Amino acid sequence: MTVHNLYIFDRNGVCLHYSEWHRKKQAGIPKEEEYKLMYGMLFSIRSFVSKMSPLDMKDGFLAFQTSRYKLHYYETPTGIKVVMNTDLGVGPIRDVLHHIYSALYVELVVKNPLCPLGQTVQSELFRSRLDSYVRSLPFFSARAG
Repeated sequence: MTVHNLYIFDRNGVCLHYSEWHRKKQAGIPKEEEYKLMYGMLFSIRSFVSKMSPLDMKDGFLAFQTSRYKLHYYETPTGIKVVMNTDLGVGPIRDVLHHIYSALYVELVVKNPLCPLGQTVQSELFRSRLDSYVRSLPFFSARAG
């Protein structure tokens, strides 16, 4: 099992942070374009799921998977979206995404007066703590298969 990459978007679709670990294939387009495509896909899937679900979608859209990877999604009440792509063997990780938001993003970015909100995160402390946390996860593998 492994982690491929992680995105953090604000409510307006601005990519505040991007990290990758075991991403084998690049998109072949500029990163800014990739961020726009990812956010647009998330917006469309959320809309589709909320309209088409036969049940009450209390938690909303949490994840989807292809034949190659699984996208995990967490959205905060303030509209911050945390997205992690993993391999198919990883189960639900809502608690992991919540921890990234509450213990890392809020504590090291939102509460830091030197980090302007709504812009790409420049905090090296946030980046290093995020990297350490992700590498410590039980489903992070140093040798991605």
